[in-house]
Amino acid sequence: MNLEKILSISGKPGLYILKVQTRTGFVAESLADGKKITVNLKSNVSLLSEISIYTYEGEKPLAEIMKSIAAKENNGPAISHKEDNATLAAYFKEILPNYDEERVYPSDIKKILNWYNTIQAKGLVVEEAVAETEAVEATTETEEVVAEKPKKAKKVKE
Repeated sequence: MNLEKILSISGKPGLYILKVQTRTGFVAESLADGKKITVNLKSNVSLLSEISIYTYEGEKPLAEIMKSIAAKENNGPAISHKEDNATLAAYFKEILPNYDEERVYPSDIKKILNWYNTIQAKGLVVEEAVAETEAVEATTETEEVVAEKPKKAKKVKE
């Protein structure tokens, strides 16, 4: 799962994909409705790839937590972020057993599950092993085509 270009913009609902960087900011496309918006550099923007969750041992990147949710749900949707706090905490405890319960609030868990379900609904939850296998297969096919290309015969002077 690649979270490199997925953004959360403060004051705007939902998630966005970074499309183009401009001199004064950037253009982002909403995952919810596909509308493009311009965002200036003064806006508070978070890349999902830069977000981490507190654990008792340190911090764990959001990408790893999303992978854990995807593995638990077989790349399907997670529970709704609208469940009660006790249900959400129990679910999150299954995903990340050592998360710091004092510093990770129910609102954080709701946001993570909402983000995961949004990304999953758009088909952006892909197992990296599958993606890597496809990339290796494409490379192998290219190498086979190159290997099959006949070599030119040398001209012999008489």
